[in-house]
Amino acid sequence: MGPVQTAKPDWKTDDLELFENEAFKFFSRELTPHVEKWRDQGCVDRWAWTKTGEAGLLCMSMPEEYGGAGGTFAHEQVFMEQQIRAGVEGFGAGLHNCIVAPYILHYGTEEQKKRWLPRMASGELVGAIAMSEPGTGSDLQSVRTTALQEGNQYVVNGQKTFITNGQTANLIIIVCKTDPKEGAKGVSLMVVETDGADGFERGRNLKKLGHKAQDTSELFFNDVKIPTENLLGTEEGQGFYQLMQQLPQERHQIAVQGMAVIERALKLTIEYVKDRQAFGRPIMSFQNTQFKLAECKARATMARVFVDYCTGQLIDGKLDAVTASMSKMLLSDLENEIVDECLQLFGGYGYMDEYPISRMYTDARVQRIYGGTNEIMKLLIARSL
Repeated sequence: MGPVQTAKPDWKTDDLELFENEAFKFFSRELTPHVEKWRDQGCVDRWAWTKTGEAGLLCMSMPEEYGGAGGTFAHEQVFMEQQIRAGVEGFGAGLHNCIVAPYILHYGTEEQKKRWLPRMASGELVGAIAMSEPGTGSDLQSVRTTALQEGNQYVVNGQKTFITNGQTANLIIIVCKTDPKEGAKGVSLMVVETDGADGFERGRNLKKLGHKAQDTSELFFNDVKIPTENLLGTEEGQGFYQLMQQLPQERHQIAVQGMAVIERALKLTIEYVKDRQAFGRPIMSFQNTQFKLAECKARATMARVFVDYCTGQLIDGKLDAVTASMSKMLLSDLENEIVDECLQLFGGYGYMDEYPISRMYTDARVQRIYGGTNEIMKLLIARSL
C-alpha cells in the first residue's frame, strides 16, 4: 500500500494513467539530472523549456488549433504531480501552462491566441504574470504600474516584484492601470513580449528561503512601448474581472502541488524509517513513528479526496472561488504540517540540504503566501457563511 489510499477519480482515464507514466519518465530522464546545477545558478536552463515543448508537455490544456494538446486541467495536474514526484525543482511550467496560457485563451482575441499560444506550446515563449509590486500584494486594485495610451500604442511604467520565471520569461502579462483615477475599474492586463522591448529591465534574481532553482525576480518597465493590440481582450478596464475569474484555477493549482509534495514526503519518510536503525531496530518499529505516520496518512488520504473532487469541479467549470480558497488554504497548511512531521522523523539528516525532505520543508512555506495569503483565503471563505 502507498502513503495515500483513495479510489481513482472519474476524471482519471486510462489514457491519463499512461500519460502519468510517460511524464514521470520524461522528467526523470531529461530534467532531474540537472537540478543541482539549476539550484546553484538559481535558474532552470532555457533548453529545458524547448525540450519540454518538443515532448508536447507545454500548454496541454490548450486547444489543438492553438498548438496545444486539446486536454483538460487533468493533464496539467498529472504533469505537476509527476514533476514533483521526479524531484524536478524550479521549473515554472505549472504557471506557464495553468495560469498564463489560460488568460490568453479565455480573454485574448483570435489574433492574440494564434500569435502567442503556439509559441508558448513549443517553448519559444516562456510565460510569466506580473501582479505583485513592492507596495502591493493581494490588493491588486491598488497597483501603481500604468499603461497609458498614446496614439496607436501604450506606454508602460512601473515596477513588479516576486515574479516567477522573471529571469527567463519573454512573454509577460502585466497587471496595470489604464485609468489611474479608478480602482478595480481602471485595471487592465497588458501582454509584453520582452525580446527587444526598449525600457524593459530585469532586476535581481531574488534570493529566497526555498525554491532555490526557480528564478523569482524584480521587473522594471520604463516607458516601454507596446502596440494597442497587446491589451488582453478588446476593451480597457476588464483586468480585475479577468483576474477574479482565473484565480480559482491558480489557487487550486497550489493545492494540487501541495498534495503531490505531501505524497512524496510520506513515501520518502516511510522508506527511510523502515531502513534507519536506532537502538538496534528500525525507527518504524517504534510506536511514536507508527502513530505519527498513521495520522499523516489519514489526513493525506482525506485531502486527496478533496483535491480530486475540486479538480473534477474545475474540469466541469463548476469550481467556485470559495471552494478553491478552501482547497488552497487547507492543502498548503497540511503540506507544511506533514512535511514538518516527516522531517522530524529523519532526525538530523532531515536538516541537511542533500536530503529532499529538507528542501521540501523550505519550499513548502511559500505555499501559504502566494496565490493570495491563507489569511485572505479565510476572509473569502467567511463571506460565504
